[in-house]
Amino acid sequence: MGASVVTTEDLMEFKNQLLDEFKDLMVKHTHPVPKTWLRSGEVMDRLGISHGTLQKLRSKKVIPSYKIEGILFYDALEVDAILMSNKVQFEEVA
Repeated sequence: MGASVVTTEDLMEFKNQLLDEFKDLMVKHTHPVPKTWLRSGEVMDRLGISHGTLQKLRSKKVIPSYKIEGILFYDALEVDAILMSNKVQFEEVA
């Protein structure tokens, strides 16, 4: 097996790659991933609606839900997207 020469540039490139990997790991472990699944109570609080209103929106298929062993879950991104897509613009009355 032959010897290989390691240059200063090789060491600097290795150092930069190692630092980038450490930065990525630090970001993943110090910045928690936002919660993407909400329960019914959290959706009601977020939208300021009652249980009956949430049930009505669910039955009209306005807000999609996912049921796992009797517990309803809602995708937070979908709820926000639905809210933003139904944004109402008010005109000023002169």
